[in-house]
Amino acid sequence: MRTGADRLRHALCFELIGVVITSLIASRLLGMTLSHMGAMSIMLATIATLWNYVYNLLVDKLMLRYLGRLDKTWDERVWHAIGFEGGLLLVALPLVAWWLSISLWQALLLDLGFVFFYLVYAFVYNLAYDKVFPVPALALR
Repeated sequence: MRTGADRLRHALCFELIGVVITSLIASRLLGMTLSHMGAMSIMLATIATLWNYVYNLLVDKLMLRYLGRLDKTWDERVWHAIGFEGGLLLVALPLVAWWLSISLWQALLLDLGFVFFYLVYAFVYNLAYDKVFPVPALALR
Protein backbone atom coordinates (compact mmCIF):
# COMPACT_ATOMS: atom_id res chain seq x y z
CA MET A 1 0.00 0.00 0.00
CA ARG A 2 1.26 3.48 -0.81
CA THR A 3 1.64 6.17 1.84
CA GLY A 4 -0.30 9.43 1.89
CA ALA A 5 2.86 11.35 0.97
CA ASP A 6 3.43 9.02 -1.99
CA ARG A 7 -0.15 9.49 -3.18
CA LEU A 8 0.24 13.26 -2.91
CA ARG A 9 3.48 13.14 -4.91
CA HIS A 10 1.73 10.95 -7.50
CA ALA A 11 -1.20 13.37 -7.89
CA LEU A 12 0.90 16.54 -7.96
CA CYS A 13 3.39 15.17 -10.48
CA PHE A 14 0.54 13.82 -12.63
CA GLU A 15 -1.14 17.23 -12.78
CA LEU A 16 2.07 19.22 -13.22
CA ILE A 17 3.39 17.05 -16.07
CA GLY A 18 -0.07 16.93 -17.65
CA VAL A 19 -0.41 20.72 -17.56
CA VAL A 20 3.02 21.20 -19.15
CA ILE A 21 2.39 18.67 -21.93
CA THR A 22 -1.15 19.85 -22.74
CA SER A 23 -0.09 23.49 -22.67
CA LEU A 24 2.73 22.84 -25.12
CA ILE A 25 0.64 20.73 -27.49
CA ALA A 26 -2.44 22.98 -27.41
CA SER A 27 -0.34 26.11 -27.84
CA ARG A 28 1.33 24.61 -30.91
CA LEU A 29 -1.88 23.20 -32.43
CA LEU A 30 -4.00 26.29 -31.87
CA GLY A 31 -1.29 28.86 -32.55
CA MET A 32 -1.82 30.58 -29.21
CA THR A 33 0.77 31.70 -26.70
CA LEU A 34 2.08 29.20 -24.20
CA SER A 35 1.08 31.49 -21.33
CA HIS A 36 -2.53 31.66 -22.59
CA MET A 37 -2.77 27.88 -22.99
CA GLY A 38 -0.88 27.27 -19.75
CA ALA A 39 -3.33 29.42 -17.82
CA MET A 40 -6.22 27.49 -19.35
CA SER A 41 -4.61 24.13 -18.54
CA ILE A 42 -4.02 25.16 -14.92
CA MET A 43 -7.59 26.45 -14.68
CA LEU A 44 -9.00 23.18 -16.07
CA ALA A 45 -6.76 21.02 -13.86
CA THR A 46 -7.92 22.98 -10.81
CA ILE A 47 -11.58 22.68 -11.80
CA ALA A 48 -11.17 18.94 -12.48
CA THR A 49 -9.50 18.40 -9.11
CA LEU A 50 -12.19 20.32 -7.21
CA TRP A 51 -14.97 18.62 -9.18
CA ASN A 52 -13.38 15.23 -8.46
CA TYR A 53 -13.52 15.93 -4.73
CA VAL A 54 -17.10 17.29 -4.74
CA TYR A 55 -18.46 14.68 -7.14
CA ASN A 56 -16.99 11.70 -5.28
CA LEU A 57 -18.16 13.06 -1.93
CA LEU A 58 -21.68 13.48 -3.33
CA VAL A 59 -21.70 10.02 -4.92
CA ASP A 60 -20.49 8.43 -1.67
CA LYS A 61 -23.21 10.17 0.34
CA LEU A 62 -25.91 9.18 -2.15
CA MET A 63 -24.72 5.58 -2.31
CA LEU A 64 -24.68 5.28 1.47
CA ARG A 65 -28.11 6.84 1.78
CA TYR A 66 -29.88 4.92 -0.98
CA LEU A 67 -27.85 1.72 -1.33
CA GLY A 68 -26.28 1.38 2.11
CA ARG A 69 -22.85 0.69 0.63
CA LEU A 70 -19.88 2.33 -1.08
CA ASP A 71 -18.57 -0.53 -3.20
CA LYS A 72 -19.59 -0.15 -6.83
CA THR A 73 -20.63 -2.74 -9.36
CA TRP A 74 -19.08 -2.58 -12.84
CA ASP A 75 -22.23 -0.87 -14.18
CA GLU A 76 -22.15 1.67 -11.35
CA ARG A 77 -18.49 2.38 -12.10
CA VAL A 78 -19.34 3.08 -15.75
CA TRP A 79 -22.14 5.46 -14.74
CA HIS A 80 -19.86 7.03 -12.13
CA ALA A 81 -17.23 7.79 -14.79
CA ILE A 82 -19.85 9.10 -17.25
CA GLY A 83 -21.34 11.33 -14.56
CA PHE A 84 -17.94 12.70 -13.61
CA GLU A 85 -16.93 13.48 -17.19
CA GLY A 86 -20.39 14.87 -18.03
CA GLY A 87 -20.37 17.21 -15.05
CA LEU A 88 -16.87 18.37 -15.82
CA LEU A 89 -17.83 18.93 -19.45
CA LEU A 90 -20.79 21.12 -18.45
CA VAL A 91 -18.45 23.44 -16.57
CA ALA A 92 -15.39 23.27 -18.78
CA LEU A 93 -16.93 23.54 -22.24
CA PRO A 94 -18.32 27.08 -21.97
CA LEU A 95 -15.21 28.19 -20.12
CA VAL A 96 -12.87 26.83 -22.81
CA ALA A 97 -15.00 28.31 -25.59
CA TRP A 98 -14.91 31.72 -23.91
CA TRP A 99 -11.21 31.58 -22.99
CA LEU A 100 -10.15 30.62 -26.51
CA SER A 101 -12.84 32.61 -28.36
CA ILE A 102 -14.07 29.51 -30.17
CA SER A 103 -17.47 27.91 -30.66
CA LEU A 104 -18.93 25.34 -28.29
CA TRP A 105 -18.55 22.75 -31.06
CA GLN A 106 -14.84 23.55 -31.43
CA ALA A 107 -14.47 23.45 -27.64
CA LEU A 108 -16.13 20.02 -27.60
CA LEU A 109 -13.73 18.70 -30.24
CA LEU A 110 -10.81 20.12 -28.28
CA ASP A 111 -12.15 18.52 -25.10
CA LEU A 112 -12.39 15.14 -26.84
CA GLY A 113 -8.74 15.53 -27.79
CA PHE A 114 -7.89 16.24 -24.14
CA VAL A 115 -9.89 13.20 -23.00
CA PHE A 116 -8.00 10.97 -25.46
CA PHE A 117 -4.67 12.47 -24.41
CA TYR A 118 -5.38 11.97 -20.70
CA LEU A 119 -6.53 8.40 -21.27
CA VAL A 120 -3.18 7.51 -22.88
CA TYR A 121 -1.19 9.79 -20.56
CA ALA A 122 -2.71 8.27 -17.39
CA PHE A 123 -1.80 4.77 -18.57
CA VAL A 124 1.80 5.71 -19.44
CA TYR A 125 2.27 7.93 -16.38
CA ASN A 126 1.09 5.27 -13.94
CA LEU A 127 3.26 2.63 -15.58
CA ALA A 128 6.30 4.92 -15.36
CA TYR A 129 5.48 6.02 -11.81
CA ASP A 130 5.31 2.41 -10.63
CA LYS A 131 8.74 1.77 -12.17
CA VAL A 132 10.35 4.91 -10.70
CA PHE A 133 8.58 4.68 -7.31
CA PRO A 134 7.78 0.99 -6.75
CA VAL A 135 5.54 -0.02 -3.88
CA PRO A 136 7.80 -1.10 -1.01
CA ALA A 137 8.11 -4.89 -0.81
CA LEU A 138 6.89 -4.88 2.79
CA ALA A 139 3.62 -3.23 1.69
CA LEU A 140 2.96 -5.96 -0.86
CA ARG A 141 2.65 -8.72 1.78
